[in-house]
Amino acid sequence: MAELDKETQERIDEPVSEQAEEETRLTPAEAVAQMRIRVPPRANRKLAALLERVNEDKQLKGWWHASNVNAVKRLEINDHSWVHIQIVANIALKLLRQLTKHGVEPAVVRDYGMTRDDAEVVVVLGALLHCVGMAIHREGHEDWSLFLSEPKLRQLLDGLYEDPDLTVISSEVLGAITSHRDYGQPLTLEAGIVRVADALDMAKGRSRIPFEHGRVSIHSLSAAAIESVAIKDGVATPVLIEITMNNSSGVYQVDELLKAKLRGSGLEPYVEVIAHIDTESEKSLIPLYRLEL
Repeated sequence: MAELDKETQERIDEPVSEQAEEETRLTPAEAVAQMRIRVPPRANRKLAALLERVNEDKQLKGWWHASNVNAVKRLEINDHSWVHIQIVANIALKLLRQLTKHGVEPAVVRDYGMTRDDAEVVVVLGALLHCVGMAIHREGHEDWSLFLSEPKLRQLLDGLYEDPDLTVISSEVLGAITSHRDYGQPLTLEAGIVRVADALDMAKGRSRIPFEHGRVSIHSLSAAAIESVAIKDGVATPVLIEITMNNSSGVYQVDELLKAKLRGSGLEPYVEVIAHIDTESEKSLIPLYRLEL
């Protein structure tokens, strides 16, 4: 994914489970001190100003740390640290820019006469806030995320937007947050992007923690099989998502989990997904897997 800056890519390439577990051993102040979200704002001044505010916001970072402690230390599930947040934000922004490059119109442009820059603000904020509710509890965390995010959105966006635009942008972000759940029904392109971007943080085994703790199942095995995810220009569609696996069990992640997030996202007409098995022994079994939406 060319949009990712060098440091973000390096963090992705490191063993995510080790990062996530190491971070849970830090004090809140130590954990927050090392957090810095990097996404490429390009010429989007609102997005650049927003990112500066986010990187100065210790409350938001505290939620990310508490979310990760609940996920990794207490529940022994997949990473919910700021690294996950940064990856999802970059993927979401990459997807949006890829789609708009091919003439796909964001909902805030179509429905409110706003700009593509405003759509970028929506998807990045949706990514940054989509799972802060994990700081409270895993059960119903999407609803807790809504509860925490509404006042935080107004704080982060103060001066960048005035009402009624401020309320509209906040509502669009909240719609993206609630729609990322398994049974979510995105009403906008932006919400669908956040939903799919969250599912695409599977590279380098984000979900390997249960496997490394001895929980052997199709969920943990398939998660450990994912090596990389790349977002490219498609031939028949604006976006090609190419997934490389080291074992055919990774097909479960693609055909069951990713497909569930793609279906109903609104992105189905614009996205093609293919998966490769990157081991000689597996290639004779299933060299190429194409997801049928």
